Amino acid sequence: MRPDRVVVGADDERAVALMRALYAPFVRNHDRLLLMDVKSAEFTKYAANAMLATRISFMNELSGLAEKLGADIESVRVGMGTDPRIGTHFLYAGCGYGGSCFPKDVSALVSMGQAVGGLGILQAVAEVNTAQKQVLVDKIVARFGSSLAGRRFALWGLAFKPGTDDMRDAPSRVLIERLTALGAEVVAYDPVGMTEAKHALGANPKLSFADSADAALRGASALVIVTEWREFRSPDFNAIRSHLRAPLVFDGRNLFDPAAMRGRGFEYHCIGRPA
Repeated sequence: MRPDRVVVGADDERAVALMRALYAPFVRNHDRLLLMDVKSAEFTKYAANAMLATRISFMNELSGLAEKLGADIESVRVGMGTDPRIGTHFLYAGCGYGGSCFPKDVSALVSMGQAVGGLGILQAVAEVNTAQKQVLVDKIVARFGSSLAGRRFALWGLAFKPGTDDMRDAPSRVLIERLTALGAEVVAYDPVGMTEAKHALGANPKLSFADSADAALRGASALVIVTEWREFRSPDFNAIRSHLRAPLVFDGRNLFDPAAMRGRGFEYHCIGRPA
């Protein structure tokens, strides 16, 4: 209802006039209605999503280096984002992007680029994102060993981002597939995406669903956070500690301060921050 801009691709004057009339109630400031040729409009859509995906993969790649060097990617993010040439949006390190637009549009540009010589940066963006979806499992395996048989993990967040039930290319799918392949049981909860997740994930004897965040925790070896839903940002930490077998959290969205978590008695593993 309040778009930053509306990009219209049109190749005749009547179409331009119709689109101006259609969007007039939503774009009172006419410089937000951007008119261009059809190919440029389509390219703009691909390019905008590819840029945002690039920022995410760039920060995710830096997060791995930050961990090894002892830097804090959250401090780095603030230092970068306050530079007005860079800005703060889409600089959060995490366990990878998903959904329909970013993966699809990056792949589309890579495919088109291959026909005319290749797009190295966007190919790397996709490769980094694929690898980043494995990071949480790698941390879990480093902590528990390569066999996870007999262990149960509480999973908070299934949808690829908060505010939706969209499971397309969601990082949770990769996480669940690999954890269960290693012998673990997963008890998952999402505030909105449970129905869609059950459909998307299919039958898996080692996967079950809880009707609340607290219920997912009971008897679990650790809590794994995949989607940054608002309700996960300020949980009852005493309840988390009492429900888990041990106070252990793997946070794929850097929701909490590591020092504060240690002060609460948790072993806390996150992305791109000192252990």
